[in-house]
Amino acid sequence: MKPGLRNFLAIVGGLILGSAVNMLIISKGGELVSPPQGVNPEDIKSIKANIHLYETKHYIIPFLAHAIGTLVASFAAVKWAVRRKKTVGIIVGTWFLFGGIAAASMIGTPFIPTLVDVAFAYYPLAWLGFVLAK
Repeated sequence: MKPGLRNFLAIVGGLILGSAVNMLIISKGGELVSPPQGVNPEDIKSIKANIHLYETKHYIIPFLAHAIGTLVASFAAVKWAVRRKKTVGIIVGTWFLFGGIAAASMIGTPFIPTLVDVAFAYYPLAWLGFVLAK
């Protein structure tokens, strides 16, 4: 298999695996930190309408989902890649970063939780995934 194709497949595979981890943490997170009263965590309209009820504790699970999902995706993609491994990790981190920004924009997440998420969940954990995979 050509290295470029293998790297592409490594990125796609890493993104799929990392997204699955992200969604698993989000779906099970309500068992650890219950959403605010009256919020349906599976309905984006409910979250958006009630985002003002969210406290700091409610942002911990999404942060962990984003961080761990990015870490797993980067680690897997870098492990599976055959060359330009740092670039592969950066691509994965960038993909998750854009997804996180898009989600925060759609939901209307307040500035500070969004800033913490953007600053600490994506590139730092993509880098860590790269380092651990090497």
